[in-house]
Amino acid sequence: MNERIVTDPLVCSGKPVIRGTRIMVRNILGMVAGGYTSERIVQAHPELSPEDVSAALEYAAAVVNEEQVFANA
Repeated sequence: MNERIVTDPLVCSGKPVIRGTRIMVRNILGMVAGGYTSERIVQAHPELSPEDVSAALEYAAAVVNEEQVFANA
């Protein structure tokens, strides 16, 4: 996962992206939330592989696991 997801302050303001692209993890997550399958995401972004999509999901899961999450009152 970590070799596919990178952050660089000079690329997308330091937001996590797929290595070698400017496709942000949050964009992939938004597509998944919108009902896109991995295959459809790769069709929309041919520079991605299914493994890149999986890495983005794994990255998001790891971040949520590390952060303290507060329920809305």
